[in-house]
Amino acid sequence: MNQQTEKIYEHALEVLKENDQGSYTVPTKGLYPFQWNWDSCLTALGQFHYDEARAWTEIETLFANQWPDGMVPHIVFHVYSDGYFPGPNVWDTRRPTPTSGITQPPVAGFAIKRLYDRATDKAEAARRARALLPRIDAWHRWFYEMRDPGHEGLVAILHPWESGRDNSIDWDEAFERVPTDGVEPYVRRDTQHADPAHRPTKAQYDRYLYLVQLFRSLGWDNARLHDASPFKVVDPGFNAILIRSAMDLAALADELGEPELAARNRARAENSLAALETLWSDKHQQYLCRDRVTGQLIDSASIGGILPVFAAVPKARAEAIARTIERWANEVKYMVPSHDPADPRFEPKRYWRAPAWLVMNYMIQDGLRSAGETAMADRIVTSSLELITQSGFAEYYDPTTGEPCGGGRFTWTAAMVIEFLEAA
Repeated sequence: MNQQTEKIYEHALEVLKENDQGSYTVPTKGLYPFQWNWDSCLTALGQFHYDEARAWTEIETLFANQWPDGMVPHIVFHVYSDGYFPGPNVWDTRRPTPTSGITQPPVAGFAIKRLYDRATDKAEAARRARALLPRIDAWHRWFYEMRDPGHEGLVAILHPWESGRDNSIDWDEAFERVPTDGVEPYVRRDTQHADPAHRPTKAQYDRYLYLVQLFRSLGWDNARLHDASPFKVVDPGFNAILIRSAMDLAALADELGEPELAARNRARAENSLAALETLWSDKHQQYLCRDRVTGQLIDSASIGGILPVFAAVPKARAEAIARTIERWANEVKYMVPSHDPADPRFEPKRYWRAPAWLVMNYMIQDGLRSAGETAMADRIVTSSLELITQSGFAEYYDPTTGEPCGGGRFTWTAAMVIEFLEAA
C-alpha cells in the first residue's frame, strides 16, 4: 500500500472500532444506535482482517436473537436509546431482548463461508461455523415457508425496510395501496441526525408505520402476515442474496460434513435461480421486481435488478448486466447509482432513490468477478475508493457529485473499504 492507501485503511479501522459495542457494532452513532442484521454480517468481513474472533462474535450475537420460528429480526435493541424511531416499544415484539418484527436481506450464509474460507485457525472456524449452520438453515427455511406460500421459488418482502432499500422507487406504486389512516402520532429521529432532503418523506414514513401497526395487531404471527399485508413485492436483489447465501451455506455444509443441510440449501438455491428468470426484462436488460398483489412486473430499473449478478445468474445475464451498469456509469461520476439515471424519478441525494452505496458495490463487483466481468468489477472498486478519498466514510453518496449523504463514519462503508484494500 502507498501512504494514502495506508491512511485510508487506518481511518477505516478507526470507524469500525469506534462503533464497536463489544459483541456487536452499531452502523453509526446517533442515527442508528442498535444492531442491524445485514449491516452486522457485512461488517464482520471487515472485522476479520484485524480480529478474526471478533468477526464471528458479530454474527453469533445477531443469531442469539433469532426467533423460535427461524426469523432473524432486522434490529436487535440491546440497550436503551431514544435516538432512533421506531424503538422497541413501537414494535412490541415481546422478545427476551427486544427486537423489531421484520427481517432483512439474508447475507449471513455468504458471510460465514467467506470467514471460514479465510480463517487462519480452521479448527476454531469450523467449530463456530458448525454452530451457525443450523441457525442459518432455519432462517432460509423460514423464508420459503412464510414468504413464498404459493411455492413460486421466490420470496416476497412485506415491508420496504426488509429489502434494505427502504424508499426505493421500486416500491412507489405498490406502496400507494398502504393506507395512512389511523397511524399513531410519532416523532421521527432520523431527520434530527441527517439532512431531511436525504431521507424518506413523511408520506412514506406514515405507510412504514401503518405496516408496523398492522403486523403488531396480528401479534407478529408470521404465518398470518403474508396474506394480511397490502404490500407484497418480490425483489430480485433480495432473492439474489438469499440464493447466494443458500449456495454458500450448502458448499460450507458439505465441507463440514453436513450433507443433508447442504442438499436442502442447494435445492432451494437452484429452484430460486430458475424462478428468478421470470423477473428478467429485455427492455431494461436487468431484472425487475414483481408486485405479488397484481402479479405484474414493476417498471422500475433499480440496483435491485442489478444485484442478481451476485447469485451466479447465467453468463449471458451477467454480461447484459455489466453493459447496463456501463450505460448507467456514463451518466454519473461515481458508481453504482441505485437507480437508472435516465429515469425521471432519479433523486441523487435521497437515500435509495439514486445514491451509491459501497455495500452494493461490493456485492455487485463480487458477482461480476465470478462471471468473468473483471474490467467492470475493477471500475466499481476504483470508483468506490475515489468516493472515500473525496468524501470520507459516509452512509451513501450522491453519484453525480460524490457528496457524502446520510450518516457519517459509517461502519459497513469502512468494512467494505477494508475488503477492497485487502483484495488489491
